[in-house]
Amino acid sequence: MQVAVLQHKSFLHGSIRGLVLTMVVGVLAQNIIRIPLLSVPGPMVIAILVGMAWRALMGIPKYANTGINFASKRFLRYGIVLMGVRLNLDAIFATGPKIILLDTLIIIMAVVIIYYLGRILAVEEKLALLTAVGTGICGAAAVAAVAPTIKANQDETVASVASVAILGTIGSILYILLKPFLGLSLDEYGIFVGATLHEVAHVVAASQPAGDSAANMAILTKLGRVALLIPVTLGISLWFNLRDAGKEQSAGSQGLTIPWFIFGFLGLSCLNTFGLIPHDLTSVMLHISSLLMIIAMAGMGLSVDLVMFRRMGIKSLFIGFVGSLVISVAGLLAIRTLHF
Repeated sequence: MQVAVLQHKSFLHGSIRGLVLTMVVGVLAQNIIRIPLLSVPGPMVIAILVGMAWRALMGIPKYANTGINFASKRFLRYGIVLMGVRLNLDAIFATGPKIILLDTLIIIMAVVIIYYLGRILAVEEKLALLTAVGTGICGAAAVAAVAPTIKANQDETVASVASVAILGTIGSILYILLKPFLGLSLDEYGIFVGATLHEVAHVVAASQPAGDSAANMAILTKLGRVALLIPVTLGISLWFNLRDAGKEQSAGSQGLTIPWFIFGFLGLSCLNTFGLIPHDLTSVMLHISSLLMIIAMAGMGLSVDLVMFRRMGIKSLFIGFVGSLVISVAGLLAIRTLHF
């Protein structure tokens, strides 16, 4: 009896230490991004890298995985829910049907091309799908939303987040350099950036040097893609789980994973759209959302098997690169053709 009590206490202490460790790594990441150039990848990617480095160099305390897993899964979902206050659906719809159509086409193209390229090259199916939604929608947040619905493991999740972040960072730098040669107006350049780059941070980084007009259009276009996270996540969840249920010859709805946190995201978006959330509270909620997601990414980094990450990360990076190149070219041609 006494041994069982001691084991329980050790397990509890280890879980708390794991949770505290993810918070420490998250705080380190927030401070590291203050270094010039490291702000472009964003704190979530830095948190993953710091977590991986910590595990490789210092190891993980005994029983700490429980606390780390809690942070990487629960905190992530809470962060996504709170991220809903970022969206004002009226502002997105006001940008016009052409932009919403462009966002939709870019997402469909990215998901289809990257997913099927992954199948051709024998990339793990879940890794390819996560890389596809991260590229097509909104980087780490999209990966985080879809990963639990398809029961992806930590290695697949982290590999896709890291590869999308790397490609988006490179893309944002290239966009700035290529801007004078694209033949686009400031608003068209903003739409191009918002429709084709991965993370919100990448969109801001690539559009800000072109001025406020371009930056505003870029962010609105990007938020249109973020809004489409809701139907895409629900659609993938339904397709993936019903398909697997069919393979297992089980009843249609058995084992179906419903991403309930997406409904929380949508609910807060609607409240913000109707002006029911005070502006000051919105700022606080966004700050908490960012903090929770950074801690969650730190937990993912702390859970990564580095050998597995090297193998999976290269695959994800390659198919993500091809997909990113295709949607960039397609987005540019669409903007020139549709005359935004």
